[in-house]
Amino acid sequence: MTLYLREVNRLEQEKNQTETIVEEQMTDEVNEQPESDVEQTEATEEISGEQQKINELETQVADLNSRLLRVHADYDNFRRRTKEEKEAAAKYRAQSLVEELLPVLDNFERALAVEPANEETKTLLQGMEMVYRQLRDGLQKEGVEVIESVGQTFDPHLHQAVMQVQEEGHEPNTVVEEFQKGYKLKDRVIRPSMVKVNG
Repeated sequence: MTLYLREVNRLEQEKNQTETIVEEQMTDEVNEQPESDVEQTEATEEISGEQQKINELETQVADLNSRLLRVHADYDNFRRRTKEEKEAAAKYRAQSLVEELLPVLDNFERALAVEPANEETKTLLQGMEMVYRQLRDGLQKEGVEVIESVGQTFDPHLHQAVMQVQEEGHEPNTVVEEFQKGYKLKDRVIRPSMVKVNG
């Protein structure tokens, strides 16, 4: 019987020990649950803080990319504008000189229109005509062209109407007579032709 009692005592002790261990484990699990929630909350806060930083950095990167694109576009526009200005300056570099020489051409043409009275005048006019031709050829090499007027349709970009007449034999809005020649430098009008227009 003592053997039996010993065995029962031992079994009860084991049972008590097992219950104690189970209770401790349950207590640990219950205690661990809030710690795990706290750790999860801390981890979640840490992740959301990092996500917020990532979002801020992405916003900054997008802003910097946008600025970079604007600066690049501004620089391209500046380069294009500078190139166009240089091309225009090179193309029309002779404009101020041509504007100064146009009255000289007019005076040569008026002088050459005079009928020579004697041989001396005739020789003088021949010399003037040679100088006039050289001057005209030099201007043509620079791109100066005479604007054709008589018989052309009136164009306010090329002609300046100083008179309007009603003449038969001419189409309406046609240049009938030219009082002063007009000139273009390449595609730019330097001086419009002064003309009489049929109305």
